[in-house]
Amino acid sequence: MTRVVQIVVSLLVTLILLATQLFAQDGRTGRIIYEETVQLDFQLPPGMESMRDQMPSSRTNRRMLLLRGDELVMRDAPPSDEDEEESGDIEISSGGATIRMQMASGGEAVERIRHTSLSDMTAVEQRDFMGRAFLITESVETPAWRLTSEQSTYEGYLTLKATATVDSMEVVAWFTPEIPVSGGPASWAGLPGLILVLDIDGGERTWAARSIELDVPLGKDEWVRPEKGKKVTRAEYDDIVEERMKEMGARRRGGNGFIFRSGN
Repeated sequence: MTRVVQIVVSLLVTLILLATQLFAQDGRTGRIIYEETVQLDFQLPPGMESMRDQMPSSRTNRRMLLLRGDELVMRDAPPSDEDEEESGDIEISSGGATIRMQMASGGEAVERIRHTSLSDMTAVEQRDFMGRAFLITESVETPAWRLTSEQSTYEGYLTLKATATVDSMEVVAWFTPEIPVSGGPASWAGLPGLILVLDIDGGERTWAARSIELDVPLGKDEWVRPEKGKKVTRAEYDDIVEERMKEMGARRRGGNGFIFRSGN
């Protein structure tokens, strides 16, 4: 990045941060629907490799990000017709053997809801793990984003490109300074504008905003805070998950497996 570009980017960041403060002070609201797509990598037992072609290669979920001043709430989006058609288990049989994959999120103890406060960069998230409800509290950690000079247009908004390396994974984000909120889908944050498109690890997991509504009223049934579940830290929750997966003899990789549940 040239010196001139660095100066321009620095000025842009400063202006956006000022705009972010004004956005929060005005108590503006918004509703963004994202599509999260995860590439599936099933580990098949020996002798059942012939079933691979019958299995889905990816799974797409719809999630909703609500904005209100300097607060964010991420939760399930209202179901669409496509969601209803995809819901339910998938059963595959071959040579007398059967694999059942639970693709839907039905039967969970609680809906996954995450509340983020941008004023003090803290978050509370309620989520289910194998029928148990947990309430996770944590500080919001932001990656060491590298701003680039690349720009594009997405859904009518000017977007700028930023990259980061997180746990050896390459992350590419396209954010818009026209929505001065330093947040994005799931727990991703820390850029001077709302993240509209996110690519993790070369397409292993992607997020894309499909509907963007600003300055709209949010219903009382939409804006809810996480409050259900056993209170744990993120480290404690991760330990519980890892221990349980070891007990099951399963390989945990980004939420993928014979029972699929979406993760961050």
